[in-house]
Amino acid sequence: MMNALASAVVEPVQYRPTDDEPFMNERQLAYFKAKLLDWKDDILRESKGTVINLKAETENHPDLVDRASSESDRALELRTRDRQRKLISKIDEALRRIEDGSYGYCEETGEPITLGRLEARPTATLSVEAQERHERRERVHRDD
Repeated sequence: MMNALASAVVEPVQYRPTDDEPFMNERQLAYFKAKLLDWKDDILRESKGTVINLKAETENHPDLVDRASSESDRALELRTRDRQRKLISKIDEALRRIEDGSYGYCEETGEPITLGRLEARPTATLSVEAQERHERRERVHRDD
């Protein structure tokens, strides 16, 4: 009897923010906060694995090719971790914006950032239009 009840329990439908509700209401803020915290936890968990792997990889390889390959792998791993460290900083900034009420709004225009953009890039600080303007300005200045 207990097994029949247990199998009858249905998983609740996962909440997804929609344009039909008020922008950045409590439910949406909670959703993005949980998404950001989960992402940060995943990155930190991966980085702990990296530290363990790097400590285990300190062996000396007698073969030059093996040593070069190992050092190349380590350098790539360290660059990846550095990018993830910077990403954690962006995640922390997004969490601060959730707390101060500015999350989800473009830093440049003050307009709401679309939910689709925030879903794909929860650390976004610019609307798509503002981001495109920013990238065009960067290209122009880079060409100078």
